[in-house]
Amino acid sequence: MNTTQIVSTALQHVAFGPLSEYNGLGMLPLMAPEDRPAGYSTLDEAMAQHRLTVTEVTADGHVPELKVENSGETPVLIVDGEELVGAKQNRVVNLTLLIPAHKTMVIPVSCVESGRWHHTSRAFSSSSRVHFAEGRSAKMQNVTASLRRDNSRRSNQGEVWDIIAGKASRLEASSATSAMSSIYEAHEEPIDDFVEALPPVDRQVGAVYFIQGRVAGLELFDSAATWRKISSKLTRSYAVDAIDRRPLPDGGASTPRADAQSAAQAFRDALVSSPSSSFPATGAGEDVRLTGLHVVGAALVADERAVHISGFPMTDEVR
Repeated sequence: MNTTQIVSTALQHVAFGPLSEYNGLGMLPLMAPEDRPAGYSTLDEAMAQHRLTVTEVTADGHVPELKVENSGETPVLIVDGEELVGAKQNRVVNLTLLIPAHKTMVIPVSCVESGRWHHTSRAFSSSSRVHFAEGRSAKMQNVTASLRRDNSRRSNQGEVWDIIAGKASRLEASSATSAMSSIYEAHEEPIDDFVEALPPVDRQVGAVYFIQGRVAGLELFDSAATWRKISSKLTRSYAVDAIDRRPLPDGGASTPRADAQSAAQAFRDALVSSPSSSFPATGAGEDVRLTGLHVVGAALVADERAVHISGFPMTDEVR
């Protein structure tokens, strides 16, 4: 199968689990027909075991790039939007990456702390956060356009900062350095409540998230073990948007289970039927981009597996 077929097959072969909801955020689990070992480590695991080091590319640094060294025996998965904190300013990765074993490489990132450009540490640390879903959606659209335009993987950095500033203002999360982390820290307790209320279930490999009854995004991995390790970060990212989102004019806040499955199916079908492009990935595998009339998606395919697929309604529909 080609990469597009691998992505389509992965999306079509998952089943829907029981819908869970908490304070306007819904999670419809995506269930795998069979569990498979991941074959890679997560960012948090590799950093905790000192097998992955992330630093500025040079002593002077370069905002849209970081240097990653994987000294371990297994590849390391870094998920689109995962935050790296420290060094000269906090960053999020621009797309999902699989860093091969014993490999040093430069990766594309975006700044999420516009008011700092000085070292607070030599190397970066991982955090419990992923860039909130509204920002990831806009960033994904720009990275896709960048890939198709000149085979680069750049976001619109000004737009990244503007979206963070708007979110921070609405959620009254001030920061001396305009850091995205301040939003999560200001609402740490309610965000943790979302994570506790929406835990992973057996055989779950992903989810379709709903905010105020509407699809907010889809996340799908190739292993239930990966979902258990990364799901709390992703739920936090959607929780920030749920806290931010004003009630809909009709007052709707919840989605009946049958309607949720129908909406999730329609969103999944829209991703499957979207025109696609495939590019050599930064790191291992192939980077697949999906752009439909109302949806945007991206997938990392490696070793004949869709390691991670994510998709969002287009930005103007998300907010």
